[in-house]
Amino acid sequence: MVSLSTLFRYIGSRLEYATAVSSKSYKQGQISDTQVLDTVWKNFFQGKLTYLHWNKGEEMAPTIGAQGGTLLVRKLPAPDPTRVFVGDVVVLKDPVNSDNYLVRRLAAIEGYEMVSTDEKDEPFVLEKDQCWVVADNENVKPKQEANDSRSFGPVSMSNIVGRVMYCLRTAVDHGPVNNSHFSTRKDSAILEFELDVDEMAKNHKA
Repeated sequence: MVSLSTLFRYIGSRLEYATAVSSKSYKQGQISDTQVLDTVWKNFFQGKLTYLHWNKGEEMAPTIGAQGGTLLVRKLPAPDPTRVFVGDVVVLKDPVNSDNYLVRRLAAIEGYEMVSTDEKDEPFVLEKDQCWVVADNENVKPKQEANDSRSFGPVSMSNIVGRVMYCLRTAVDHGPVNNSHFSTRKDSAILEFELDVDEMAKNHKA
């Protein structure tokens, strides 16, 4: 039985999502002033706050198995430092190939000073709207195999489309993804309402 507080937090998350989507449409000139409220309510009642994403590759092992994992992803229509946090596992548009999506861990956001272990690299500070993403797997070569910010540099926060909340590696090996403390709390009510392990297993490709 879901508690009232969880229900209210889920409703709050839906309202926050609906407002963010509507605000984005308004700023892009897709809707007028008079359509904003109607659009908020339409987005509030429409669809889920999550989607399933298949990821394969050893870059995020052991968080996601090298053989692949079905991920439950929370949609993030307006990613910024108040909605996504350092330590979160995120889905982002590949900055090298915009047709692809990468799953990486958010390691730093705007204002962070980046200092390389390679003395030839000059330290620098991430600018507004920039972030730094890295692979979890420490056994892959950073600049050759990890395919993260160590090879392609800073990424725009707007490239982030979602936060991974849950990973199904196999039908018997699945669980929540280790994200920041803030996101774990923000996402808990959504997990209560929208996690369906049977559906994830049914869509699993491995």
